[in-house]
Amino acid sequence: MRVRRALAAAAVLPFALAVAACAPEEGDDSSTASDPAASTSASESADACATDSLPLRTAGQLTVGTDSPAYEPWFVDNDPANGKGFESAVAYAVAEQLGFSADQVTWVKVPFNKSYAPGPKDFDFDINQISITPERAEVVDFSDGYYSAAQAVIALKGTKGAEAASLDDLTGLRLGAQTGTTSLTAIRDIIQPETDPVVFEDTNGAKQALQNDQVDAILADLPTAFYISAVEIPKSTIVGQFQPETGEQEEFGMLFEKGSGLVDCVNQALAALREDGSLDAIEQEWLSDTVGVPELQ
Repeated sequence: MRVRRALAAAAVLPFALAVAACAPEEGDDSSTASDPAASTSASESADACATDSLPLRTAGQLTVGTDSPAYEPWFVDNDPANGKGFESAVAYAVAEQLGFSADQVTWVKVPFNKSYAPGPKDFDFDINQISITPERAEVVDFSDGYYSAAQAVIALKGTKGAEAASLDDLTGLRLGAQTGTTSLTAIRDIIQPETDPVVFEDTNGAKQALQNDQVDAILADLPTAFYISAVEIPKSTIVGQFQPETGEQEEFGMLFEKGSGLVDCVNQALAALREDGSLDAIEQEWLSDTVGVPELQ
């Protein structure tokens, strides 16, 4: 990534020199004078995000949390440390931006619901499809969003769940989702079914219930739904997708202990990855295309 930025800078240099050569001399003092306060602020920010200055749980080591099992396409082979899967790849890309090599990244198991509970954390940040919500942000801190996700409805082919064409069509169905997720919140607040949703400890429980005809449909984020329907339950289909909040798109963010001094530095790393195209490239490699999935309204 640093090589790409260096090449880009080299390509811009001749153009910059040409512009400088053509600039009027009489305005030089006022137009090019630097702002001492701005320079000092930028320097302080850079110093704070120097690898040796980062506020870490363990010096020289970046500790990253996620749940177990770690599901595809976010992680591959239930092994966050292999760098495969969207969130694993994003975590290592951020680590590199912060100055850490892969062997300086340590993963710890953090149950999903525990990650956003109040109190001290045993990780520097957690990455686990955690939606940024105002309620959670009261007790933990979030990075800027690294992925925008929609909710998806999954049903077995040939069942009444698969026939739904709108959110209203879902109200009479038996719906289920993992506890503590925005999928469950979307069922309760957006769909508002006639019967209470079935709540599962994890996605595995929800998938098993769908296959056992205990629910008519389950909800998950769209990339997870793609993997479930394509690999884990081939007899299922994605009925449709929708946004949990009208006019806004749900975003996943890295989660930090409240007041963490690492947030700004991770945001700078994410901004760099977004600017040089790395974040888009990781998304293209690991997440399925959403084209063709109907919008439920």
